[in-house]
Order: sequence, then structure tokens, then C-alpha cells
Amino acid sequence: QRYALESGVTTINGKIAKPETIIRNGDRIENISHRHEPPVTSTPVRIVHHDKERGFIVIDKPGSIPVHATGRYFRNSLVEILKNDFGFDKAYTVNRLDRLTSGLMILPLNATLANTVTQEFVNGRVRKEYIARCNGKFPEEEVVCEEPLLTVDRQMGLNIAHPEGKHAKTIFKRIRYDENTDTSVLHCRPMTGRSHQIRVHLQYLGHPIANDPIYADPRIWGEKLGHGGIDLTPSEDRTAPQAPVHLQFDNSTNPESLHKESSTVGEGNGETAPPKLLPRETGHDIGMGSPVPLSAEAVGIITRLRNMKDEAEDWGRWRDVVFRAKGKLAPHGYSIPLPPQNQRKRGGPAFEALELAKQAETAQVNTPADSGVSASASAQGSDSEPPSENQLTLEDIAKLSIATPPIPESPAPPPESPAPSKSAQAFAVSEPVITEAASGGEGMRYCPECFVPLHPDPKPESLYIFLHALRYTTSLGCFETEMPEWAAEGWEWVR
Repeated sequence: QRYALESGVTTINGKIAKPETIIRNGDRIENISHRHEPPVTSTPVRIVHHDKERGFIVIDKPGSIPVHATGRYFRNSLVEILKNDFGFDKAYTVNRLDRLTSGLMILPLNATLANTVTQEFVNGRVRKEYIARCNGKFPEEEVVCEEPLLTVDRQMGLNIAHPEGKHAKTIFKRIRYDENTDTSVLHCRPMTGRSHQIRVHLQYLGHPIANDPIYADPRIWGEKLGHGGIDLTPSEDRTAPQAPVHLQFDNSTNPESLHKESSTVGEGNGETAPPKLLPRETGHDIGMGSPVPLSAEAVGIITRLRNMKDEAEDWGRWRDVVFRAKGKLAPHGYSIPLPPQNQRKRGGPAFEALELAKQAETAQVNTPADSGVSASASAQGSDSEPPSENQLTLEDIAKLSIATPPIPESPAPPPESPAPSKSAQAFAVSEPVITEAASGGEGMRYCPECFVPLHPDPKPESLYIFLHALRYTTSLGCFETEMPEWAAEGWEWVR
């Protein structure tokens, strides 16, 4: 927030806002941001059932797609996909799946039915059945877990088993155990609807979902992986988040530092006062939204989870800003070569037609008087900067509307023609080039606008977790999807 104000991308009523600006009722606040949406799976959203008479749809949501536009996701969200690809302008998401979870969702298309279905989910009258693949050999008999769950960090969406949490109950039954992957395929019946309920209960039982990036990572939880819960003794210790090594700067070279100029403490002693840091910069925001005091183990888990998320995104969410002054955004103090500014390509049939129209006009109107006017205009313009050849005028646009031929419905191969004139070539500007790092990058590319590192697409298996909503039974009927590919017998996991 402070960075957005200091960099000038936030305006109030069209004027750049400052931290000391007083906001009044009716003010219009605008913020310019430049975001990179994270990648999602290429598996399409599938319509399982569409009841036009009663007004609802049943879909099969792929993993990695969030239900609502949130954080850095917008176009790659379920609501936007249903709107843009299927034409459902208003779909009520009465039951929601985690972004990483795949499977069935029932979406009413009118408010009346949405209220009815919502009450069924709230009152527990919907039978929900899930399929999961967990680590290790799960017990063969039916297992019931009733550990209460508590959300301790909403920013990271972290939940733990805690005695002061909300009641939760899940029934697990093993379908099969695969020795080749040392994983078990489970049938899961959540009797309540808590956030991350199946994931946290399986972690508590010592069998977390095999590819869960939050609850099955020993770098975050340690060797126990949260088996049996974590220590709950309150602690006030906090640690500041750490940027990735290649993005660590001091205040003098940090391209995004807000403390380049420090105030002196005394007169003439040359000492500078340390900058006042925000809670997010010191780690003291951890626990602010928690309903209970956090233990040192819980704080460490949240801190490590945040650091890993920042490193995975290359600190991208701290760089989601484009300066209003659209000069070069090259951060000072950065040694690697950076790409040129993004340039709009000009050229093609429209500009070639414009050039031909100009040449025809010059050939038709060629009198001494015109030559004198031309010379006079040239003499008058010699003292000032000549106009850019690439700048269109209103007259040019009018000529384009007459000289540009209509675009054919089907593309035809271009006929052989002589090379265009130098004037026509002036409009052809090369595409923006995304350069690679000079050393150590190994193919690392950077955004030409904000210089955020652009990573290659991840493996599809890393975009979702082995948790799938298989079947829902409601007053509208019983609906189910096919079993996920990773739940098949003999499935091989390429890690």
C-alpha cells in the first residue's frame, strides 16, 4: 500500500495521492496495476448436466482453477470462464471447491434456487463424496476423524487441528494401496464443510494428500508433517520474510525500496534513523487475523510457507505495480541485461495503403505553387523538431478509411510484389524482444513491462492436488463425474 502511494500509481479524482492525502466522501480512488496471472491446467471445464427448466448446471471443475477472481487470478477463474466460454452471465457458486481441488460443482442460475441449495449445504442435507490419494499405506478399516479445525492465517489459507476450532467430521475408507507409489486411494465422506477439511484431517492422521503443496511438504512442517497436530503453546516470536537470494538488495540498490532517503538523528553526527517498517516487513502481521494466540511452531510454519510462496512467484506479487510515468522501468542496481520497452507494431496493409495514397496525391498535385508552399513549410519547420513519420494525423485516418481495401473473409496467400519503399518500411517496428539473462539464467526471461522473471510452464501434475469431488446427492438429484485419471489402478506417478 505504501509502495503504491509512493510510486504514484494511486490517484484520487485523477490526481496522484500521497500518504497524507485526506479522503472524503464521494472521492474516486483509482489504482493502476500490472499483473501476471499464474498458469492453470489446459483441461477444460466440462458441463456435466444443464437443467434449463429448473435453472441450474452441474460442472466438472479442473484443478488449479479458482472459483472466483481472487488475488492474481481473473480470466482464469471459474466464474469468468463460465461467462466468456459458455455464456452463463450469472452462476451462483453455492458450493465452492479449493483452487487445487477438482470435481463436481452444482451452480444454480437464479437466486431462488440458489437460496434453496445453499440451505441444503448449510444444514448438512447434501451427501458429499470425494476421492483422494494420500501418502503411505492407509488402514484398511473405516477411519473417522473428528478433530476441530481452525483457520490461523487467512492470507495463506492455512488451517490446523485446534481444540478451539469448529467441529469437523470426515469418514475415510481405503479403496486400494499402490506399492509402486507407496500411496493409497481413499473414498472420503466429509460430514461437515470446513475449509481444507479433508486435507487437514488426512495430515493429522499421518497420511497427507500425496502432492499437497501446503500440508505435505517437510520443508514447511518438518519430518512429522503435522501428524497428530502441532504444538499450541503461545509465543510472541516473529521473523521477517526473506526474499529469494537473487532478489535481495540493500536500501541503496533496492529498485523497490521506499527508504532511499533516511532522516538524520542528530545534528552533524551523520547517523541515520532506521526506517519504520510495516508489520508485513517485520513478520508481526502473522497472527493478527488468528482467533487464538499462535505458537512458535505455528509462526514458523506460516513464515516458511510465505517465504516459499514468494520464492515460487519470484517476489512477483510485490512487483504487481506499473509506474504511471511510463518511462523505462529498469530497476537500478540490477546487473543482468533487461529487455527493451514494449513497442506497438505498426505496419501491414493499412499503412502500405496509406503510403500509396500519399504517393498518388503527390503525383497528381505537382505545381510550382505547391512546390513553393512545400519549400516554405520546410523552411519554417527547420527550426523546430520534425514530426515523427510514425505519427498518424486526422487526415491520415480519413485517407485510410478510403484507401484501405476490405479484409477478405478467408486469408489468401500474399502475391509476389516488389519490396516496399523506405517510407513504408518506416512504419514496420520490430516486435518486443524478451531477453535472457547474461549469466546464470539458463533461459530465464523477463516481462518487458515490469521485468518480473517469466518462468516456463510448470508440469500439469503440479497444478492440482489428488483430491476430487466425485458425487453429490441433493434434492435436485444425484450427480457424479468420472473417476480422475490419477485414481486408476496401476497409475504411475512420474515425480
